[in-house]
Amino acid sequence: MPEGQIRKALSGFYYVYYQGETYQTRGRGNFRKRELTPLVGDYVLFESGNLKEGVVQELLPRKNELVRPPVANVDIGIVVMSAIEPNFSTNLLDRFLVTLESKGIQAIIYISKIDLLTDELLQQLKEKERAYKKIGYPIIVPEQNDNKKSLEELTSYFPNKLSVFMGQSGAGKSTLLNSIAPDLELKTAEISSSLGRGKHTTRHVELLPLYEGLVADTPGFSSIDFLEIEAEEISACFPDFVEVQDDCRFRGCMHKKEPGCQVKKEVELNTIPAYRYQHYLQFLDEIESRKPRYDNKHKK
Repeated sequence: MPEGQIRKALSGFYYVYYQGETYQTRGRGNFRKRELTPLVGDYVLFESGNLKEGVVQELLPRKNELVRPPVANVDIGIVVMSAIEPNFSTNLLDRFLVTLESKGIQAIIYISKIDLLTDELLQQLKEKERAYKKIGYPIIVPEQNDNKKSLEELTSYFPNKLSVFMGQSGAGKSTLLNSIAPDLELKTAEISSSLGRGKHTTRHVELLPLYEGLVADTPGFSSIDFLEIEAEEISACFPDFVEVQDDCRFRGCMHKKEPGCQVKKEVELNTIPAYRYQHYLQFLDEIESRKPRYDNKHKK
């Protein structure tokens, strides 16, 4: 039975790529009973007599999956953040970074709309750029009125990887992809002036072959709920905390009220940005305060 990869999911069909051809398939009938949902990016075993009438018989194990956007086996998450309109938000950026860390996905930060900044705002952004680079995140800030070099830097990460674009609504993900590959002609939308955020323009997930890799263009969204991360796991999603937490007095330190916490000491010394620590406390509180979810399979 051939092994292919789902490159697009649309209207109940799964488009499986195998040896240079794309096969239109449907999922096996018992997937729903087994609570299995094929995702774009999944490697699958399938049967097909022709290009239009195939059946996905089995999903192969995933290394990770994202809920929003629904993509599996992701290597790189390209977090597109707007410098302005909508305003740059370290809180939202850290939400994306924590989500990617929890899935073992490498994060690349790309800042859009640099040309709209005043000199003062640009300097503030440069400070944030230095902070995230110090943590270890690649961050691409295009030169004003010249983004050719930044596009070359971004696409250098594509070969042999599955990359997902994500970020706040209105940050210009589709515009950025159009700059990388103009023939895609992906739809873009203006910022809604009443809401201050962009309209959703991408209606389905599709993997696009670009620069010897695969790239998913996905809907932007402006908030992330930490539904899959537990309280004791979130500090591991802050690499700057992980780097120093072995020096905390207590093993399993939550970096909250414990004495001898090295993370809090680093915040006081300004080697960990105070806003990163405040975000950590906020995210931790959100996780500890969320209502438990009860899946059908756990109901008696």
